[in-house]
Amino acid sequence: MGKSPQLSKYILAAASAIMLAVPAASRAQLAYPNKAITFIVPYAAGGSSDTRSRQLAQRLGERLHVPVVVENKPGASGNIGTAQIARANPDGYAIGLGNFAPLSVNKSLYGSNLGFDPDHGIAPIVLIERGAMVLGVNSQSAYPDVAALIKAAKANPDKLNYASTGAGSASHLVTELFQTHAGVAATHVPYRGGAPAVNDLMAGNVDFYLELASLFIPYAKGEQPRLRLLAVSADKRLAALPDVPTFQELGIANMVASNWFGVIAPAGTPEAVIRTLNENINAVLQDPAYRSVVESQGAEVAGGSPADFKAFIASESARWSKLIDAKHITIQ
Repeated sequence: MGKSPQLSKYILAAASAIMLAVPAASRAQLAYPNKAITFIVPYAAGGSSDTRSRQLAQRLGERLHVPVVVENKPGASGNIGTAQIARANPDGYAIGLGNFAPLSVNKSLYGSNLGFDPDHGIAPIVLIERGAMVLGVNSQSAYPDVAALIKAAKANPDKLNYASTGAGSASHLVTELFQTHAGVAATHVPYRGGAPAVNDLMAGNVDFYLELASLFIPYAKGEQPRLRLLAVSADKRLAALPDVPTFQELGIANMVASNWFGVIAPAGTPEAVIRTLNENINAVLQDPAYRSVVESQGAEVAGGSPADFKAFIASESARWSKLIDAKHITIQ
């Protein structure tokens, strides 16, 4: 017995509704994000990278309406945590901090022992910050300016010493860059972190130290400053240190360099997820309160597209691998 035209119309309408509802349900299930995101920081808690990651994670979570939980995975100059990001499931629920050493330097120092592929194992999301390096000396030292420091270093090759946070760190490589362009040679004294290095600088145990402004600022201001800041490796003076000249102002070219942070995901993370994260992180970077904190610490808020960040990493890799080869720098 055939169906009535009216019944057939109802069946067709119901079938159409079901067909339309299936893709909608699928889209709802796949909506990103719909659960907590883990944000891996490849350094110990309490440092500048950890602090900035937590500030960013909190604001990103507020925008995405899910928790963004920071996990610290320190070790091997950032390699351990970065490798964990690279090995994570590429679904957008495990992202993390990608920065100077693991992404642009360590492959020249560790080779096959790196533990991940910085060129193909990670997906750049956005560059969030560049921090220029500041040349500091003890406030009681005999070096009132960069010219005096260079003169003393030239008169006493390898007699002056400088601090860094380890072989291949930004403080080490930017100091090697300074020595190259200033025509001087000093002895490298590596430390396990910025805090012990700056303490020895203030104690007069090392002659100079190039480090992020945020580490120096608390000791360089006030009625009795313990540090004297001589120059900054930026293309213009820092808002937080308006009286400190750039190296370029002092006649030392090619000294625009920084320690930098960005956000990365595992390679293979869907483009739509990368786009969502990029757009929301860029929005965080434009927040006046967030920008004020970054700039007060002598750094520069970045931003931009994933392609911008990828190109930046490539340019940094080329620059520092060339210096590492020329200076025969090793992690020993």
